[in-house]
Amino acid sequence: MWEIIADPRNYGIEILEEGINNNRLVFPDEDRKRWAEEIDTFAAKLGGLAERAKNFQKVLAGQEKIVATPSSLKTFKVMLFKINDAMTTAMDLADSIESQIVKK
Repeated sequence: MWEIIADPRNYGIEILEEGINNNRLVFPDEDRKRWAEEIDTFAAKLGGLAERAKNFQKVLAGQEKIVATPSSLKTFKVMLFKINDAMTTAMDLADSIESQIVKK
């Protein structure tokens, strides 16, 4: 058996606890299935992002010349930083989720 021990206070949503008893309940099968499908979709998107990143890397590491304006290069760099920041945030959240689903 597994238990999810996520604390709403860690996310500033402790209001969720008001009016709800804190008795444990069994995660309904229908919800588990839907959430599993959503996570599968996340995984597919990550796979697609990984493929794109590999393609970008190949273009940048290749021998063909690449031309751009300085503002285009700056914009491209900002986009890459945004992707990196989003990935870092996603990895931090995944680490948190992983630590909050414990085997009982």
